[in-house]
Amino acid sequence: MGYLKRTVSLSAIVLSLALTACSGQSKTSSTASNGQASGSKTMYLGMVNPPINFSTINSSDIASGFIEKFMFDSFLEMTGPQQFVPKLADSFETTDNQTFTIKLNKNAKWSDGKPVTAEDAAFTFNLIANPKVETTVGTYISVFDGLDETGKLKEGQTQIPSVKVIDQQTVEFKTKTPVDPNMVKEQLGSKLMILPKHVLEKIAPADLSKDPFFTKPTVTNGAYKFVQYKKDQYVEFVSNPDYYLGKPKTNSLFVKIMPAPNLVAQLQTGELHMNVAAGIGKIPAQDYETVEKFNNVKTKEEPTIGFQTMMFNTTKITDAKVRQALVYALDREKFVDKLLKGKGEIVDGPYTSVSPYLDKDLEKFTYDPEKAKQLLKEAGWDFNQTLQLVVPIGNKVREQSADIITQNLKDVGVKVKVTTYDFPTIMQKGKAGEFDLLLMGFTFTLDPEISTLYSKAGSYNFMRYNNPKSDELLLKGQSEADPVKRKEIYNELQAIWEKDVPIISLYSDYDFAAISKQVKFGEPKIFGFHNKIQDWSLVGAE
Repeated sequence: MGYLKRTVSLSAIVLSLALTACSGQSKTSSTASNGQASGSKTMYLGMVNPPINFSTINSSDIASGFIEKFMFDSFLEMTGPQQFVPKLADSFETTDNQTFTIKLNKNAKWSDGKPVTAEDAAFTFNLIANPKVETTVGTYISVFDGLDETGKLKEGQTQIPSVKVIDQQTVEFKTKTPVDPNMVKEQLGSKLMILPKHVLEKIAPADLSKDPFFTKPTVTNGAYKFVQYKKDQYVEFVSNPDYYLGKPKTNSLFVKIMPAPNLVAQLQTGELHMNVAAGIGKIPAQDYETVEKFNNVKTKEEPTIGFQTMMFNTTKITDAKVRQALVYALDREKFVDKLLKGKGEIVDGPYTSVSPYLDKDLEKFTYDPEKAKQLLKEAGWDFNQTLQLVVPIGNKVREQSADIITQNLKDVGVKVKVTTYDFPTIMQKGKAGEFDLLLMGFTFTLDPEISTLYSKAGSYNFMRYNNPKSDELLLKGQSEADPVKRKEIYNELQAIWEKDVPIISLYSDYDFAAISKQVKFGEPKIFGFHNKIQDWSLVGAE
């Protein structure tokens, strides 16, 4: 076994060097690519998922949102469970849990020198709410008074009545009812990044999603400025010398996109300074022990709020009893023990052990192939039918889990055909409902509000799940300010989802991070990865 690991590692290194030589990277990129030269001020991060676009209000994937945070600042950063620190906003306060006041940092500027103002914040809120604007973050503002449950205004309206610009640095909004401030601070405060009004205000709302700005953002307000995206190879940034929180200590930054084995190889050779967090820079579990032995890196692991799922297309697999049967057929312990080397956990729903809202008393699905067969027979399942299992490439553990799923389902008499696609294609397939079963990973928020996945109108509800009681409770959970009462609501929701099974969590794998010893400040984190990125630095690069 040790020989096999060494052979794979050596092959990966040779392959990565060959890819680097053939990648067509710029002279700047290649000359500094080892990241180890004393005095180097270029940092290299590695991830496996390519970003789809750079729209802070319409990114449907984690990789895009992750990349955007180098260029655009959120109001706050969440540095720990429900722990918030100022970023673009000096303060984000409420006295009654219904009227919220955001005061922006008076020194914040766009990269073209224009000040960041409350008008930009209100403009962004109104864009999201505009019925003609395509967006994936509607749930962040759906609690605003005057908006529907998807965060939209009525047709013909363009201004949210509950949003007020008080002065150049102050914007105020009011929610329909009192809400949990931590929900608003996490979703709207630490996730949403506002856009420059003076750059985008003349673009027709219906055309906004197709505007070149969202593939090549020219005006930003973060610590780094966009240089280029070499598709599926790297995103290049240069530091913003006028950044309001201080000039970054690194001159440039590259987020390199590569298969996981190449990521491991480039950590070993020093071509990467770290892998990224949020589930998009996964080091294969079979390489954990190998990476831990690298002399040039330090490692750490931590539980996450991210989870991997198998979605059911409920318009094709309409019987909940069949969906339950397919879950009972899955040996999910094997995912954790064999594929993750024990570094993960099994959860049935969208909340991991990190979440205070996980209902630990809810009875969980177990591996029970005989019960699966029984339920399939009771449901009148056609055993001649073949299910289409759609799998994204890039995450090796997820790809390997598809093999186990296929065998598990075959063991109970269910035929499965696996097809794989790159992630952008996967998103298209998901939105179009072109699957029976679909593997997909998610990292939402610590707050339990998850309408975007489970509500009828949710932007990630590829399952086409439609349960009026679930939708009712999701709205109730959004508008409940008392954490104890919210816990009761989400316990009830977890019981409903456990019965309906529109989606099942396969596992939550811990984040395994590797950081070069050349890094003086900065590391992958579950919470607050982008906090103080202006201080990221390398040894000897002062």
